[in-house]
Amino acid sequence: MAKKKTSKRSRFRIRGLLLKGLLFIVAALSLILLVTVLQVYWLRDHNPKSTSWMRLRKVEAKEAGRKFELKHSWTPLKQLPRHVINATIAAEDGDFYKHHGFDWTAIKKAYAQNEKTGRIKRGGSTISQQLAKNLYLSPSRSYVRKLREGIITYFLEKLLTKDRIMELYLNCIEFGPGVFGIEEAAKYHFGISARKLNIEQACKLAAIIPSPLRYKVTGPYVIRRAGRIARAIGK
Repeated sequence: MAKKKTSKRSRFRIRGLLLKGLLFIVAALSLILLVTVLQVYWLRDHNPKSTSWMRLRKVEAKEAGRKFELKHSWTPLKQLPRHVINATIAAEDGDFYKHHGFDWTAIKKAYAQNEKTGRIKRGGSTISQQLAKNLYLSPSRSYVRKLREGIITYFLEKLLTKDRIMELYLNCIEFGPGVFGIEEAAKYHFGISARKLNIEQACKLAAIIPSPLRYKVTGPYVIRRAGRIARAIGK
């Protein structure tokens, strides 16, 4: 009889611990969601001076014993030539103004390719997803990171306009060693303000977005890709 009572108390104790654990997980997830909402909502009226990607490059340079000079400034979207925006969309996310943050066709293709190779090589990311990664995440490739990216992307699309997402993207992404944002990219690669970029220059900058530390705007790959981008936007 004593054994039965002890066994019953043990079961109640285990259930209690499981319930506490579940409540802790729910509370932690709720806190993460709340912080994410506040972070994204702040972006409606504030321009970030630093991003996860910028901080990462600074740490990498320090660990390698290299000097790091951050070049980052801001240009409002309305002051940029329209072909800068069109070239970026053509290069990175053709349906940017149509989808709600996720390109499910591209995601399915990426998943199939990753399953085939056994590694996460392709992400199928939209501009909104890339912005989420650049602002808050790391370049690591894992499904956990993709889940976090998806949550942030959802709130970016819910709380911000498409034009604001594009403005944040163009002003925050990497365009070269220590070079972040379209304004500094135009100065670094062409010696001019982003406001004065012509179509060819805009297409070349769009062409290096996937790997700005690997490619040069004068390289054959970028020239070929820029040509395809120009044709895609009808120029």
